[in-house]
Amino acid sequence: MRVLLVEDDPELASVLETGLEEQGFHVGRESTADGARTRAVLGTFDVIILDVMLPGGSGFDLCRQLRERGLLTPVLMLTARDTIDDRVRGLDAGADDYVPKPFSPTELVARIRAVLRRIRPALADEALSYADIVMDLVAHRVTRGGKAVHLGPTEFRLLRHFMEHPGRVFSREQLLDSVWGKDVYVEARTVDVHIRRLRIALNGDTGADLIRTVRAAGYALDAQG
Repeated sequence: MRVLLVEDDPELASVLETGLEEQGFHVGRESTADGARTRAVLGTFDVIILDVMLPGGSGFDLCRQLRERGLLTPVLMLTARDTIDDRVRGLDAGADDYVPKPFSPTELVARIRAVLRRIRPALADEALSYADIVMDLVAHRVTRGGKAVHLGPTEFRLLRHFMEHPGRVFSREQLLDSVWGKDVYVEARTVDVHIRRLRIALNGDTGADLIRTVRAAGYALDAQG
């Protein structure tokens, strides 16, 4: 699960990033309103953690701008200002939750999971399922039709990303950013290699191919393909 953390305090950002990564989140960091705006629109994040006071603009304005652009990604706002008016302002701007400082990384993770359970239940579950594929996120196991599927770490992350967004087409570049991370340089064609490995592992000898190739666009997990 990918989190965009927008916080200009480097010490707090580092503590939060460590706490989130220990809970299995992949974290992208930004410290300014402009950088966060670009990253949020172009990226494929599952949740945005947004500080109110940022260089280049307020979190309130940024959240409102993202909603006006049609971005539906859940947003949790962080602030040291804990008045009723500020909470109302944040929620009116389109935030899904409002977390007053100080707070612990454990509380933040609990808040994230609560928002996801409410808005996007599939991302908060301990297991994902699609067609006859079941992915146990706790035991790190995959089965198809009740039979074990053995995947490498990259194929597991790739399948998890597809199962969190069934039917959606992702380009190679989007998959690289979401599965490998923006800070890792990998050739785009590497995606094709891992897609092929994932197909072989999932399909076995008789399984229908659930990964749809869309010419000039990318790949999707699609039982109707």
